[in-house]
Amino acid sequence: MNLPEVIYYTDELNDEFSPMTLTPPVIDASYRYTDDRRSKKAARFFLYRFIAYPAAFLWSKCVFMRKIVGKEKLKAYRHTGYFLYGNHTQPTGDALMQACLTWPETNYVIVHPNNLVVPVIGRFTPALGALPLPGDMGSYRNFKKAIAQRSGEGHPIVVYPEAHIWPYYTGIRPFPDTSFSYPVELGKPSFCFVNTYRKRRFSKRPKIVTYIEGPFFPEDPEHPRAARKALRDRIYRTMTDLASRSDVEMIKYIKKEP
Repeated sequence: MNLPEVIYYTDELNDEFSPMTLTPPVIDASYRYTDDRRSKKAARFFLYRFIAYPAAFLWSKCVFMRKIVGKEKLKAYRHTGYFLYGNHTQPTGDALMQACLTWPETNYVIVHPNNLVVPVIGRFTPALGALPLPGDMGSYRNFKKAIAQRSGEGHPIVVYPEAHIWPYYTGIRPFPDTSFSYPVELGKPSFCFVNTYRKRRFSKRPKIVTYIEGPFFPEDPEHPRAARKALRDRIYRTMTDLASRSDVEMIKYIKKEP
């Protein structure tokens, strides 16, 4: 890996730099977001506890020597169904490493539908807690019901509000306030986490230090539109401050001139 590289972008909100090019499935009203049959629960328990978490732990430690700072802030809110917002900078790592943040609680993750067709592991992502973004109004209603149900059961919900992957990016890209309607509507606390990149003495691959901050609560739930914007702005500012702790730039991102 010859880094640093240079990547030119035009749109911070919509440009995607994932190394995988996939055709996402259409998520319509027939998609089953929740399936609480005993067989499905048993499969999720086994996959999450004995495959996903061990893989996430090993990936974090062996590949990135990852350290988590601030995890104790989540402890007081176990079983409350909080929301956890993070930056999106690792194509494979983000799918795995978020499991370490909430352990021993099992979480659910809002994902792009193309995660369902990732080779090999895509078919298992629903059992691991993937909640793909809806494609029409019918699926949107089911999607919102699933979030409310899983949050009501006490599971953390992980959200990547930047939506698109920018590998090793050390800033925080602007993101809309859409996903912040969930904690506002459900009256749940929110936290944020930021993966920062730090120099390693004997390796070109950086170390990841993950900072967790929060909780954040909706300020004016009687005015949900204003509340979600205020919540988004507070979390965005906090994430931007945490991201400044990176001390190495593996890939340089430069905006193209018009």
